[in-house]
Amino acid sequence: MTSRIVHGGGITAAARQYGGRPEDWLDLSTGINPNPVALPEVPVSAWHRLPDQHLQERAREAARGYYRSGDILPLPVPGTQSVIQLLPRLVPNGSVAILSPTYGEYVRAFTLAGLPVRQVSGIADLTAEDRLVVVVNPNNPDGRRLSVDQLRDLHDRQRRQDGILLVDEAFGDIEPEASLAPYAASMPSLIIFRSFGKFFGLAGLRLGFVIAEASIAAQFEDWLGPWAVSGPALSIAASLMERDTSAVRDRILQRRRALETALHRFHLHVAGGTALFALVADDRAEGIYKHLCRHHILVRKFDYARNWLRFGLAPDEEADHRLAGALEDYST
Repeated sequence: MTSRIVHGGGITAAARQYGGRPEDWLDLSTGINPNPVALPEVPVSAWHRLPDQHLQERAREAARGYYRSGDILPLPVPGTQSVIQLLPRLVPNGSVAILSPTYGEYVRAFTLAGLPVRQVSGIADLTAEDRLVVVVNPNNPDGRRLSVDQLRDLHDRQRRQDGILLVDEAFGDIEPEASLAPYAASMPSLIIFRSFGKFFGLAGLRLGFVIAEASIAAQFEDWLGPWAVSGPALSIAASLMERDTSAVRDRILQRRRALETALHRFHLHVAGGTALFALVADDRAEGIYKHLCRHHILVRKFDYARNWLRFGLAPDEEADHRLAGALEDYST
């Protein structure tokens, strides 16, 4: 059995080890907007009834406009993690190549399904035997980015080899110009995963979208079964995606600049990241991690890269000062 992966957000476990109430900790271990948007009004019928078709249709139309996916209606799913578990059904034979290091659940899902998995460092390492290629773009945790042209070329190669390209754009909302969604209608061997909760700060809603040609989307829909996404989630998503989200984006970028300022002030090297997190490379990573935990601040560490720490965004200036104070205490 492949071991379960430890993700960010484990405040309860950290509080049990280092003390304090979970609600008093500053959680910087995730890549989620720390300032959740205000929830729109949800009709009582969305809570009262199983999700009617019109709710799904409205959410899909809103997602089409938001992601600019043209002729493709994105399929709402109960979080992209739910469809990661289904991916092995698409490739019962052949190997899977995953640009790594990246989100660990991809390797785990294919390994548990008994498929051969190759973790590769770049496109040059791919082979004709790779039936499915997985690219997280921008990548978690190092922020690696492949250009639209690189990904389109990779798709064309996969198509010629009767393969599939999966691009996970979970952190793509801040950089819409880097998304493949506008080209998806002309890329039949492409699957795009999008996360809803990270950008809007509503990870607890458990909502994502699959952008793919109709036959692939229909397979996911069939495998998930009826009423996979709740009516309230569909209603909230439609309302928010129909709005101007520039203020949300601006606030995230402002928070990211504040984080980078704090890290640079204490001579921590930012080795990569996205708008929603920064990756720090430092030989003192383990000591910094434990020190911050003693100050009831949680960041993300990595068992495969002991010198890495991932810092998520703090919600406000008060939290900035709290982080700065803890880092200053460590450096003195």
